[in-house]
Amino acid sequence: MDARLNLLGNPVAAKSLKYILSAGKVFSESTLPAATQQLVTLRVSQINGCGVCVDMHTKEAAHAGETSVRLNLVAAWREATVFTDAERAALQLAEQGTRIADAAGGVPDEVWANAARHYDEDQLAVLVLLIAVMNTVNRLNVIVQQPVGDYQPGQHAQFG
Repeated sequence: MDARLNLLGNPVAAKSLKYILSAGKVFSESTLPAATQQLVTLRVSQINGCGVCVDMHTKEAAHAGETSVRLNLVAAWREATVFTDAERAALQLAEQGTRIADAAGGVPDEVWANAARHYDEDQLAVLVLLIAVMNTVNRLNVIVQQPVGDYQPGQHAQFG
């Protein structure tokens, strides 16, 4: 199966993606824990049905030492006992920020307040931007029907 459009091969798409994905460098240099970032990107991708991102972030997280138990339980984070309160707050913010259309008022104040109890302002900024960028990338991949399954850890290291 081939994608409808080669996002990295098309000059216009590749140029735009270069700027979108360069935010990854800011995220990786931040104090927001890398494990939290991987959990958030995985959960956003699961919600959006972006198979290529689920594949990529699962493999990257495992390569970085994340356990299969935690990766397998991301979709059930509310019931799972393997996540910290801070990770739960980040996952809750990720879900609410991804499902904006499901809530007339956007992200509820209590969800934001819960995240703010665990993360400083810079970390919150990274969380918000990470959620927004992942939603963008997920939508790009879903629209073009990006094939999934052959991602190798580090494959997109040039993007941050």
